[in-house]
Amino acid sequence: AKGKGAVVTDEMRKARQAAKAKRAALSERAAKGKGAVVTEKVPQAQVAPITTDLPLAQNKFLDQDGMRARKFKTARTMFALMLREMSATYGSSPGGYLWVVLEPALALAMLSYVFSFFLKTPPFGDSFPLFYATGYLPFVLFIDISNKTATSLKFSRQLLQYPAVTFVDAMIARGFLHFLTHLSTSYIVFIGMVVILKLNLTPDYVAVAKGFFIGGVSAFGLGCLNCYVMMTFVAWERIWQILTRPLLFVSGVLIPFDSMPLFAQDILWWNPIVHVVGYLRKGMYAPMYEGDYLSVLYPVFFGLLLMAFGLLFLLRNNQKLLEGL
Repeated sequence: AKGKGAVVTDEMRKARQAAKAKRAALSERAAKGKGAVVTEKVPQAQVAPITTDLPLAQNKFLDQDGMRARKFKTARTMFALMLREMSATYGSSPGGYLWVVLEPALALAMLSYVFSFFLKTPPFGDSFPLFYATGYLPFVLFIDISNKTATSLKFSRQLLQYPAVTFVDAMIARGFLHFLTHLSTSYIVFIGMVVILKLNLTPDYVAVAKGFFIGGVSAFGLGCLNCYVMMTFVAWERIWQILTRPLLFVSGVLIPFDSMPLFAQDILWWNPIVHVVGYLRKGMYAPMYEGDYLSVLYPVFFGLLLMAFGLLFLLRNNQKLLEGL
């Protein structure tokens, strides 16, 4: 009986130890499932230090790259928008950007040919192409920049969904691209006229620069305000196209401002395109043409005032307007 009791006692002890080991295994498995890590103690000398820190010099360069990326974020965004505009406007058409030069050149050739039948000599100088180029090129610059700026948000509405692209980036990028395009086109056309027609000119480059500057500022300001108005009132885009068609005849392009009646001069002086055209002609026909009526302050003030109102209205309502597109 004592022997049997000893066996039972040993079996019970082994069963209790097995149950305890099983409970310990289950507890360890449950702890691992909760994310706990069971490790054995290892001597300190055998443990290798684990760190994700980079060397100080490499961290310094990464910080500089990050600061540089944040600093030039707007410029990089605008440059990308300008590349997209170039590709979308002329990239898919035969001839590409060649039409930027051919279109005004063909228009000037047609104007010169038609008006040569009615006029023996142009109002200034003896070259019809040069006279009409000094009026037509700044006129087209003003109209194109203002119209492109006014429709810039519609053109880039899909990209405006990204936080990195703001409506100001889209407007400045499109307006500045077309300013550079017309500036380059005018330079090529004038150089071509001087070489082909063998013109003897002594241009006033300061006056020419003033003409392009006030043309870009006033056109961009008008485009900012029109951008808000066109997005608010859909019919305004059509109405504006109709209203701007007579501007070719009342901006000094075909008839110089000095040759207009006095009552017309009093009214048309407030047209900023008159000053843009006048400064370009003053520069190209220097020192013969003086242009005493010209002003830099008025067209610049005109552009900055309209720009301020347009950007203010867009800042307050751009999200609502974009949702309605």
